[in-house]
Amino acid sequence: HKGVNITYQIRENRKGYKAGALKEGMKHGYVRECEYVAIFDADFQPDPDFLRRTIPFLVHNSDIALVQARWRFVNADECLMTRMQEMSLDYHFTVEQEVSSSVCAFFGFNGTAGVWRVSAVNEAGGWKDRTTVEDMDLAIRASLKGWKFVYLGDVQVKSELPSTFKAFRFQQHRWSCGPANLFRKMLMEIVRNKKVTIWKKIHVIYNFFLIRKIIAHIVTFAFYCLIIPATIFVPEVRIPKWGCVYIPTIITLLNSVGTPRSFHLLFFWILFENVMSLHRTKATLIGLLEAGRANEWVVTEKLGNALKMKSSSKSSAKKSFMRVWDRLNVTELGVAAFLFSCGWYDLAFGKDHFFIYLFFQGAAFFIVGIGYVGTIVPQS
Repeated sequence: HKGVNITYQIRENRKGYKAGALKEGMKHGYVRECEYVAIFDADFQPDPDFLRRTIPFLVHNSDIALVQARWRFVNADECLMTRMQEMSLDYHFTVEQEVSSSVCAFFGFNGTAGVWRVSAVNEAGGWKDRTTVEDMDLAIRASLKGWKFVYLGDVQVKSELPSTFKAFRFQQHRWSCGPANLFRKMLMEIVRNKKVTIWKKIHVIYNFFLIRKIIAHIVTFAFYCLIIPATIFVPEVRIPKWGCVYIPTIITLLNSVGTPRSFHLLFFWILFENVMSLHRTKATLIGLLEAGRANEWVVTEKLGNALKMKSSSKSSAKKSFMRVWDRLNVTELGVAAFLFSCGWYDLAFGKDHFFIYLFFQGAAFFIVGIGYVGTIVPQS
């Protein structure tokens, strides 16, 4: 009505989930008149100058397909769980994305807060709903076509972190299962590609997929939650200090570089990441085996102002704690029992003082198991 060329459109079904929505959106007639498409999830709040700061990189560099901006979190201080999420994601943006962009290496699209060149999207085959990581799928296919990406760390877009454990768990399932499933489906396509160098293929297969998306999750859970506790019962097996102390300590310290203000939370971050490695390992195996939940898509719940509105209600305040059986996570409680038993055995018969770690890690699994992590949402 004001003469600005803006239309608001939705579709009537959820077929293909986010990939299906993006694919449907690209079919509209006005898209043929556009060179670029900016993508934001519903909880993202770009600044008014977002396009002015990103589009020039595409206009003046014809070989660039994607400009990715950084996420900034408006609710990072909501609870301890959001603080730890901020640490992990800030490391991802500050180190992984920044370094990959600086050396012109491949890095994935984060699914939001980015601008794509429409011709690159079309050349790469468009959006596909074969996995739950349509963003990564498109980025890899575009990269195999020879397109390049740019990450802008100084362009930050406000967004919201999931602040309930249930929402975070579903999100992590999708983020872990999807890449593993995509690796299964794209491995030979990457190997047979003739447009990129052998070194880029090795980088994508080994560094991007195998190390960061598959092995990291499985090794974290297997080593810290199974192997170390199991060695308590086999005294002949000794884990060298460089393997169980020095290297993990260095890795942990490196993860704090993106969020210096949370350095004092590193201890809690380690324990929580080990707990989440259980779900990530399970999701990774589901993706690799393409089991039943491989293509499960549960929208990540974001509370926004809903929590404040509920908390202001007197009737909601009286029911501020969910019923116990709605909060219980049986798998975490089972692992907690295993770690506590190993800890007590080590305290009685061990010599390496692993019981100190085992008790703390067991407590972390127990706290998550009884649901006292994240924001407790008042029940209406």
